[in-house]
Amino acid sequence: MKTRDAVIKRILELCEEKYITINGLATSAGIPPSTVKSIIYGVSKNPGVVTIKMICDAFGITLAEFFNTDLFNDLEQEIE
Repeated sequence: MKTRDAVIKRILELCEEKYITINGLATSAGIPPSTVKSIIYGVSKNPGVVTIKMICDAFGITLAEFFNTDLFNDLEQEIE
């Protein structure tokens, strides 16, 4: 799995766990819904750490908690 796919999966996983819609997440994070949707739909190939931090804040978790899952422990090599 690529890193961006793991980020997408993690965001969707947290939305489901916390019963938050994509639009609700964007509102809580203080970012445009189009930004969150561009991450989810793969338009944004490299979401910035500040954006991910804002998303984490909306979920009420730290960056460490966001990335501390098996999704990120088993990532494939990005350099080809």
